[in-house]
Amino acid sequence: MHKDIIRFPFVMAQILNVHKVNDYATYIGAPVLHPLVSVIHYDELEHCRNSLNRYDVYGMFLGDEVTEGLTYGMLNYDLAHHALMCVAPGQIGGKADDGNEIQAKGWALLFDPELLHGTDLGRRISRYSYFSYNTSEALLMSEKERGIIVVLMERIRQELLEGNDDEHTSNIVVALLQLVLEYIGRFYARQMSTSSSTTADLLLRFENMLKRYYDNGIYQEQGLPTVKYCARELFLSPNYFSDLMRQLTGESARQAIRRYVMQRARELLITGCSVQETAENLGFEYPQHFTRMFKSYFGVPPTALRGKKT
Repeated sequence: MHKDIIRFPFVMAQILNVHKVNDYATYIGAPVLHPLVSVIHYDELEHCRNSLNRYDVYGMFLGDEVTEGLTYGMLNYDLAHHALMCVAPGQIGGKADDGNEIQAKGWALLFDPELLHGTDLGRRISRYSYFSYNTSEALLMSEKERGIIVVLMERIRQELLEGNDDEHTSNIVVALLQLVLEYIGRFYARQMSTSSSTTADLLLRFENMLKRYYDNGIYQEQGLPTVKYCARELFLSPNYFSDLMRQLTGESARQAIRRYVMQRARELLITGCSVQETAENLGFEYPQHFTRMFKSYFGVPPTALRGKKT
């Protein structure tokens, strides 16, 4: 057994620990180009194998064919043609090795967080929230979009193949990598704006879900609704839900939840509820917390609205 393969008890499959980018490259027979960056063109590999991976690096996987039976965390999924999936350190994904060689098609780009140390991209990497999207939220690209990503991956690979281990090469690779990430962000924005789940549909489901949250008394056990709870109820990852809300409405998911809660608070106060009753009926642990949020949102304390008809 490969020294960096372990048994994962929950899925009963072997897992390859990708501590460094070349742990994966070596396992599937891809060329080793750089200790911190790996660009793989699956079409060129002669002895490629499936692998279920635990990542300590960032990775972007572009499939040029439909791939079935993949795993992401505890979920199984199929990846569509020309779909791109991103992974971050701490995540698990891939397909368990069944002992057979495969002929995969597509590209992969992996990079070690160490590559970004001290760079502007390193300080901004958390902004690329799509590294934590669910597999159902993979980027589905057009031929033109795919071509842009592939050209950049090829350019990075060429820089690595030339082997000039100098500061300029490192800066060029990081700059090209940032271009890849920005283009992926742009393409995701396009996908969100043209999603089959229209703005009105998403917002309606969001509002109905929050209404049920309070009408069914869920707040009594869970307190104020959270982004994580709302995303789960809408079958989205928290990051994708937040980005989708911002893309479609210009408002973050957290702001949208706060707006709903404050509007509900206003209605309760106008109908005569006390500040303490209103706070309790919304899931606030302390009335003081409710009062601060209300005053911050409306500019007046809740006592100014209590019993006031409009």
